[in-house]
Amino acid sequence: MNAPIPPNYARGYPQAAQRSPATPRRGAPGPAPVMSVPLPPQAVPNPQLMAAQRTMAQSNDAALRRSRKPTDKNVPDGVDEVVIGEGVQQYKSLREVEKRLDAAMVRKRLDIQDSISRTVKRYRTLRIWVTNTVENQPWQKAEQNGANPGSGRYKVKIEGRLLDDDGDPTVSDESDDEGEEDQSGDAMEQDGQEGAKDKKPASKRPRPRLSHFFKTITVDFDKAPSAKPEEVKPVTWNKPQLPPNATSLPPTADFDSLQFSRASQENLNVTISLVRDETPERYKLSKELAEVLDTEEETRSGIVLGIWDYIRAMGLQEDEEKRQVRCDQRLRSIFGRDHMFFPQIPESTSAHTSPIDPIKLPYTIRVDQDFHKDPKPTVYDIRVAVEDPLRQKMIALTSNPQYAASIRQINTLDDQLSLVIQALTHSKAKHAFYTALSKDPATFVRRWLNSQRRDLETILGEATRGGGEDGSGPEFRRGGTSSVWETPVAREAVRYMLAKPDAAAAR
Repeated sequence: MNAPIPPNYARGYPQAAQRSPATPRRGAPGPAPVMSVPLPPQAVPNPQLMAAQRTMAQSNDAALRRSRKPTDKNVPDGVDEVVIGEGVQQYKSLREVEKRLDAAMVRKRLDIQDSISRTVKRYRTLRIWVTNTVENQPWQKAEQNGANPGSGRYKVKIEGRLLDDDGDPTVSDESDDEGEEDQSGDAMEQDGQEGAKDKKPASKRPRPRLSHFFKTITVDFDKAPSAKPEEVKPVTWNKPQLPPNATSLPPTADFDSLQFSRASQENLNVTISLVRDETPERYKLSKELAEVLDTEEETRSGIVLGIWDYIRAMGLQEDEEKRQVRCDQRLRSIFGRDHMFFPQIPESTSAHTSPIDPIKLPYTIRVDQDFHKDPKPTVYDIRVAVEDPLRQKMIALTSNPQYAASIRQINTLDDQLSLVIQALTHSKAKHAFYTALSKDPATFVRRWLNSQRRDLETILGEATRGGGEDGSGPEFRRGGTSSVWETPVAREAVRYMLAKPDAAAAR
């Protein structure tokens, strides 16, 4: 049945293009305008994305190459039976020694890393000499026969030296000459105006200077009624901020002595305030926290570790939730509650810490003639924290470039050894093949051909009986519950055969 022809159907002739009534007819009719279809904009390649894809492809290729590399370094079984001599036994003994040596090295390296991560400080004595000289004082004018050189002035010098008072076991006796001269007590007198350090032999290991231990040095003047404001203005030195990649202070901020000069004709009392610069920073503990930690100053990490040791010693952990702590009387006075969640302890102890008080050194600036007939410096000995020299040696040991080169060389030798073991495994397989062939060639070749045929049929999917066995054998003709047809393998093979579509039905 033919479908009805729609109205206005063009019978073999194309219809003319319909013109809108609102469009005026001008000139000869031309071809209909072609409407342009906008194409989707072409994606601009992202250089960063392409670089990331190339990097990922390279890393994947490297991982694939590493996965294909042989890693077995154990001698195959049975090689010692065919090798003449004791080479295999000696190799196995060397492997056992290598395993014990690797375990010892890894354990020792972990111990070194743990020691480096700990902030163990040693305390040594920093001796500080404070002295002053004068010029153009009234009593000096009289000695100059009435000359008028100007108003009287003074110059104060603050110098500090680190003493070897506790002995460094890592430094030889020859390198301790500098410390012995420092302990003589009259090093400041030998110093004069040029400094005693220039007269001492250079030490093998650089010593931290005065500016290393303090981040602020301030000299505060006692206000005297007759003193002018500019004469009692404090003198302050602040350590500059180090750049992120800097390892030492700039030369202008690395010094052993600090000097300043002012005009004055009378003695002045001053107080030298030294603000410690320690990493990590220590804090002054409150009375309640100091009672728990049995110390008055400690770092943030030391506070947490001390509280943790106290909790474990007193058995204050909850049985169900180990992070929950029962507060006894001492902890209750710190945290103000009966139970405390251990991760909240670092934040809760901040209220019980405050910056350590600066070191106060009083000194009197003497400008009178009696004192300068035989001037003597004022000496102070203070304890400062220094890095453990063993830690520096361990850092140098772990960051030694020769260690990385040795590891690369060992990895190369391991790769070569794995290739040798792989070649030995192949040789062992060839030896077993030819040995079996030499004993019974006919049977061996028959079994080998059957094995190869079974493998080929399995690969091609033509093994209908599970491996190309001969179906005419008596085991396939025998039925019953103990026959091969009752085995799970046979049932699985039949199931797959029935599931395979019939080629004749498909046609």
